[in-house]
Amino acid sequence: MTDGRSHARHSGRYTGRDSGRDTGYDSGRAHDASSHGQSSQDPTSRGPSSHGEGGHPGLDPILIEELSTPVDPRISALVTRILGSARPLAVLFYGSGLRRFDPDGLFDFYVVLDRLTDWPASTLARLGNALLPPNVFYAEHEIEGVTLRAKIAVLTLGQFRAGASPRSVDTTLWARFCQPVRLVWVDGPRAADAVLGVVRACVVTAAGWAARLGPGEAPPEAWWTTLFQRTYRAELRVEAAGRNAVLMAGYEQRYAALTLPAWQAGGIRAREGSSGTLVPLLDPGRKARALRRWERMARRGRWRNIARLIKAAFTFRNGAAYLAWKIERHSGFSLALSPFEARHPLVCLPRLLWRARTILRAGMTGRPK
Repeated sequence: MTDGRSHARHSGRYTGRDSGRDTGYDSGRAHDASSHGQSSQDPTSRGPSSHGEGGHPGLDPILIEELSTPVDPRISALVTRILGSARPLAVLFYGSGLRRFDPDGLFDFYVVLDRLTDWPASTLARLGNALLPPNVFYAEHEIEGVTLRAKIAVLTLGQFRAGASPRSVDTTLWARFCQPVRLVWVDGPRAADAVLGVVRACVVTAAGWAARLGPGEAPPEAWWTTLFQRTYRAELRVEAAGRNAVLMAGYEQRYAALTLPAWQAGGIRAREGSSGTLVPLLDPGRKARALRRWERMARRGRWRNIARLIKAAFTFRNGAAYLAWKIERHSGFSLALSPFEARHPLVCLPRLLWRARTILRAGMTGRPK
């Protein structure tokens, strides 16, 4: 590796913790992630593998292949420009930009740190990240003559691990990182192994919730479709109809291959039904308790995401504009900020929230406006 840093390629030994057998779905012992408090693609660098304690033979080959799949060189160049002299543990690339390179779109990254002080930020921003992770900021850089735009979320490895657990009261992390993701930058094999462990935990947690929220008997991919419907409603994300189908499109075999191994890792027994369906064998009483816990999580999750949007107005450069863009992207509702509102989000926050009341109310009830 160069200067201790490398874009990710994967071999080596797993050293991260695995939370696959965490039984927190129906327990009251929940926790929140807030409590934890120029490189080039190098084919010789070391990263995670399924060897060593904590690996899972049914999950790790799929996840390692995804994490290590090369990305467009322009994405690698963008990451290098975003990081500058910063030294995070890892950078993960996910979202719609991963499915299709669109130079006019917004590319999504998560920067994983050892400590919050490893990333340049104000005291206020670090406090906000400690209390309600992750912090989000916007960046744009000219790459090969084209301006590429990115949304970057920043959190610590401890926060990432906590958010991947079934005990987490927040769906944000595991619902995103059970989906395909690329490890586009990593600070050595131990960091890569740790990231693999958290991504695995996200898949196991998501599959566990899918088993508890799903229809009882269904084809493998249907469990995930139902899960994504529920996670969208559990957040302030009033998406167009069929958004969950977009997430699944082209990845049906991937989710089908992950389902049984993830249930096994989470301690869920299952049997095959008719015509290739799967039936998780869950205790009815524990499933009922899990459903009640999910409803509590969903109600709190909508408030949590409103709080994140408000936080972004103060910790995010051009935060009011980001808040307006985020609401419009997920709902089609335009806040139409005036120049004064864009410059003074604190003064104008009551007015902005009043204008957005219809879409916020829809998000709080989990129903489209």
